[in-house]
Amino acid sequence: MSDDDLNPFLDVAIMMAEAARCVVRPWFRRGISVIDKADESPVTIADRTAERVMRAILAERLPEHGVFGEEFGLVNDAARYRWLLDPVDGTRAFVTGRPLFGTLIALLRDGLPVLGVIDQPVLQERWIGMAGQPTRFTSPLGGAPVTRPCPRLADAELSCTSPEMLESAPHEGWKMLKARAKRMTWGGDCYAYGLLALGQVDLIAECDMNPWDWAALVPVIEGAGGKITAWDGSPLRANGDRTVLAAGDPALHAEAVRTLAGHG
Repeated sequence: MSDDDLNPFLDVAIMMAEAARCVVRPWFRRGISVIDKADESPVTIADRTAERVMRAILAERLPEHGVFGEEFGLVNDAARYRWLLDPVDGTRAFVTGRPLFGTLIALLRDGLPVLGVIDQPVLQERWIGMAGQPTRFTSPLGGAPVTRPCPRLADAELSCTSPEMLESAPHEGWKMLKARAKRMTWGGDCYAYGLLALGQVDLIAECDMNPWDWAALVPVIEGAGGKITAWDGSPLRANGDRTVLAAGDPALHAEAVRTLAGHG
């Protein structure tokens, strides 16, 4: 395998996504118990079982790779390749019966996201992004992963998972962003980024994001023609300020960065 050949790793990523679907779907709308973690975020048997299954696949197929999952931490810290796993991104949506959550699978090479999967187990929709390649999308409903032109903030559909998320924002530039956008909608977690890649949403501004929340999104958004960075326009990084700004149109992204900085 050449250094740039990600296809064998993609096969493993798809295997993990399929396995996570088999675990997560039977628990949906089944009234399962919810445990509050130390940071008060919820977790269920679906989260933990799905991550265990994905880790077992990696241990069998790619034991030399590192793994960093939301539920069970980091192994093989020094590995050049590291997988980031979020078995149920959007647990609040999951436990309240809304299919606006997803399984996130990312592969980092030398710290940079080169492969990302967003999988919605209930709707059976899947986005796959790989560095340097167009994003792929499969769904019973069809659709093509291409962002739509929207260069002006005044015409933009803006999204964020929750108002509470913005309480930890590094500054209040998001208020100006919200005021200048055409419309603001709440909810979606990783699914909103999938919608952005389909040209249904134009702009997403969020904060309090961990690496396993955003790593899989980068190849998906970029492969669909969009741009995703921190609020200040810098590349997303594990030790960053935990902000994420994604736009379908690079011109809109530039205007959003200026607006968040108070220069719009």
